[in-house]
Amino acid sequence: MKQNTMLQNFEWYLPADGQFWNQCAAQAQELSDLGFTQIWLPPAYKGAAGRNDVGYGVYDLYDLGEFDQKGTVPTKYGTKEEYLNAIDALHDAGLQVLADVVLNHRMGADEAEEIKASRSSDEDRRCQVGESAPIRAWTRFTFPGRKGKYSDFVWNWTHFDGVDWDEQNKAGGVFQIQGKSWDDEVDGERGNYDYLMGADLDMSNPEVTDELYRWGRWYLETTGVDGFRLDAVKHIRFTFYTRWLTRLRQDTGLALPAVGEYWNPDIDALCHYLDSSGQVMSLFDVPLHFHFYEASHDWGNYDMRELLKDTLVERRPELAVTFVDNHDTQPGQALQSWIEDWFKPLAYAIILLRQQGTPCVFFGDLRGIPHDSIPPVPGLDKLLWARQHCAWGRQTDYFDHPNLVGWTRSGSEEVPGSGLAVLMSDGPGGEKKMCLGAERAGEVFVDCTGNRPERLMLDDTGSARFPVGGGSVSVWVSEKIAPKTEPEKESAETQAAPGEALPVTEK
Repeated sequence: MKQNTMLQNFEWYLPADGQFWNQCAAQAQELSDLGFTQIWLPPAYKGAAGRNDVGYGVYDLYDLGEFDQKGTVPTKYGTKEEYLNAIDALHDAGLQVLADVVLNHRMGADEAEEIKASRSSDEDRRCQVGESAPIRAWTRFTFPGRKGKYSDFVWNWTHFDGVDWDEQNKAGGVFQIQGKSWDDEVDGERGNYDYLMGADLDMSNPEVTDELYRWGRWYLETTGVDGFRLDAVKHIRFTFYTRWLTRLRQDTGLALPAVGEYWNPDIDALCHYLDSSGQVMSLFDVPLHFHFYEASHDWGNYDMRELLKDTLVERRPELAVTFVDNHDTQPGQALQSWIEDWFKPLAYAIILLRQQGTPCVFFGDLRGIPHDSIPPVPGLDKLLWARQHCAWGRQTDYFDHPNLVGWTRSGSEEVPGSGLAVLMSDGPGGEKKMCLGAERAGEVFVDCTGNRPERLMLDDTGSARFPVGGGSVSVWVSEKIAPKTEPEKESAETQAAPGEALPVTEK
């Protein structure tokens, strides 16, 4: 029995050698053995930058590395055949696959068109700067390399409401196409945050929404993916995915789990989106990420009692996908807000070992980021192990100190030996008495992270004084199931009182 655990299986600087899909296939069983249940793969379709495109500069949604377009047949990650083989391998390993879907914008048009447009103020997109004037906009997508295979739909200026380049005057900006309005029901940043980049899709045009639905059906039938990670949902009319996901679920009979990226640290904005869209998806817990960021950069001055306050996992835990970092927050990217290395194990303990939310582990934390000489997060594999084997049962919180916080999980009869006690400190460390329940009395617990050497016997109430080092986390689990790093030696006799430390035996 596994708890749902997602892996974002890529980072921004993966080599553009076309080998990634093959690597995914080769590592499928390893990822399953680590405890993952869902694998979020990067965008699989052809981007405007060809083989160097990470996938968010969308050119042709129907080209999964099959056609000679943008100077290449394979995408950055490989060919269509290799992509489908990777999905099959992940499925064979018992893993669900989430496809990264980017429907907000298009880039790399094949032809420019003469249109009229007015420049929008960058501070308030509802305000126009000057009169409407002729421009040449890159808005005609004919996909000559594909030659109409899978879809003969040709995109033109009527399918967009804004662009960011005037070819005629070689000028950049945000240009609203004459006769068009920015979509309503979008994030209120900059007055109206419909426009993000490239040629922005006009979601009020039925030709656009019909084609996006046709593509969704084709993609599911072609790839067999299980669900979606949805990009930039705050820039798309809030009810678009209500209809798109509901129709796909009804017509295919599939559950199609989905998680949306709504990048806003305001918990009220996220809750408003969930309700406005009919709760058809989960959202990434951006407020929690920024709490981690602040705590890691406060170096012991953060009030750890507030770590979960006004987060999605606090307000809407059943719809929260928790994460520490991702491809946008990593160094050098547009939303850079990298969690300091010392705090990463604490943050991962929060998302992996608590009852609420679905955790998403970042590839760059699991494998490292060679581009920036960033190593993997130490001990992440042990936290993943603890999630599957120990993080079960009733949760009791001890968020009662500005530096020293923790919780316990009582365990489940369905998972023998499960249950744990987690204690973490962003300050000098210390200890806290915590209880797992009287039924655990007399059991010996050890720190599976290896950060503390003590052995602790629970007293008659199932409690002990659990210690943790400074700026660290300790995860106390039953000695009976704790992973052994060396052959187990005989336990020493002891006269220590229950609830106190026993003599150390090597584990």
